[in-house]
Amino acid sequence: MTKKIPIAILGTGNIGTDLLIKVLKSSYLECVAFVGRNLNSSGMLRAASLGVNISDKGIIYLEENKRLYDFVFDATSAKSHLINSKVFSKLKKKVIDLTPAKIGPMCVPSISVSDFVEHGNVNMISCGGQASIPIAYAITNFGKDDVEYIEVVSNIASRSAGPATRQNLDEYISTTEKGLSFFTNAKKVKAILNLNPAEPAIDMQTTILAKLKKTNLSEIKSNIDKIEKIVKTYVPGYKVIVGPLIDDSRVFVTVKVKGLGDYLPSFAGNLDIINCAAIAVAESSAKKYYGK
Repeated sequence: MTKKIPIAILGTGNIGTDLLIKVLKSSYLECVAFVGRNLNSSGMLRAASLGVNISDKGIIYLEENKRLYDFVFDATSAKSHLINSKVFSKLKKKVIDLTPAKIGPMCVPSISVSDFVEHGNVNMISCGGQASIPIAYAITNFGKDDVEYIEVVSNIASRSAGPATRQNLDEYISTTEKGLSFFTNAKKVKAILNLNPAEPAIDMQTTILAKLKKTNLSEIKSNIDKIEKIVKTYVPGYKVIVGPLIDDSRVFVTVKVKGLGDYLPSFAGNLDIINCAAIAVAESSAKKYYGK
């Protein structure tokens, strides 16, 4: 590949800024517009210091400069994306959605990489979804077995949950549950998110409980080992730390996600995992449509 794909990032908070640093390290992507509303925000100042083109005109800037970029990462909020997606559709711009807006097809790279170039808008679900769905998928024999119930509890550091994350809590729960149900065929699902104020800050940990009609520990462990290795190819800090444990028909697994520390502290694995997943999707399409 001789030329990087020009992309824009809409949203300059914690997720958007960490995403920017990851894009700057990519061999396939180039950020040509980092767009938000406040030129004095920490994200904007960081981008400016790195020589990245910035704007505080929000989506209006992307409308006025549509020839500048090929596709967009939307790192705003679920409510904002409902509006933004209509604008991008009108502009015929492709979008990777990092909010829990549930508009495009859901994507978990370790299971399937949704083609955002083909679909126009793909959804990265949520941080808890990216952490839990691969394991839930493996426990349920890659979505083939009859699953009675799945419950997921994610614990993240309060300091890693910015304003957009807190505003999106209802959407986070519903989108995570929808993703769990879609990828595992579970009849009943439940997602819980706990913000932990402990100091020093905790790493992200997610516990998955699945109730199956039948269980096979050796098969489940083999499946989990396989999926963990795949996730680690794009999220190096992803690790199974407990399980799988089986109690009657219930399976328990806990994973920890340690961030790369590109922009935020390493304990913010919840932000790191969804950004790493988004980069994996973008680079997959870059290789497919633009060559290596």
